[in-house]
Amino acid sequence: MTTAEFLQKLDEIVAERHMLQHPFYQMWNEGALTKEMLRQYAGEYYHQVHAFPTYVSATHANTEDMVVRQMLLENLIEEEHGPDNHPELWLRFAEELGMTREEVKERRFLEHTRNSVRILRELSGRSNPAEGLAALYAYESQIPEISTTKIEGLKKFYNLDTKNAIEFFAVHEHADEIHRTVTREALERMCITDDQKQAALDAAREAADAFNLLLDGVYNTWCTEKAALN
Repeated sequence: MTTAEFLQKLDEIVAERHMLQHPFYQMWNEGALTKEMLRQYAGEYYHQVHAFPTYVSATHANTEDMVVRQMLLENLIEEEHGPDNHPELWLRFAEELGMTREEVKERRFLEHTRNSVRILRELSGRSNPAEGLAALYAYESQIPEISTTKIEGLKKFYNLDTKNAIEFFAVHEHADEIHRTVTREALERMCITDDQKQAALDAAREAADAFNLLLDGVYNTWCTEKAALN
């Protein structure tokens, strides 16, 4: 498998499982979600946002290549540093939807959500750091476009145009363009043999499915009845 073939297959895996194709995000882009559905989503997705920096740090801990480690460190700092860290930005979004921080933090998450986080923690903790990198890529490569459509939907359909409502998405709209590029370059750097490339592809597939698993739980629990009526 050449490097070009590997990268093409990687992007095909992500494209086939792109979250913008999920019924929940399609409803968001059509303005078909209720505010209550958005609140439930915000509550569930906090588990993923809160856990995401641990995927980065676990991959960093397993990486020997200093160039890749430095890239992951910069990513981790962006995620967790300072008062405007990314979990904090998500909590502000949830508050704009009418939730309290306590409701979000003390929530009993759906089994789909817990399994999604469990799978991604397992992938990022593997001894082969390319698998953790591929899991990160499966997520961050999608986020710029997802963030753009989320912002558009929040403004157009839900009258949510405050800084607290859209800042999480605005930050990721731009930051993950960089993360997508550097993570792709890191995978190209670290995946030399066919076995290494295949392991990364398998991890990307498993990670992309795991992110959709969380959306499945939200959609199946709160959205299917309304979707059926439409």
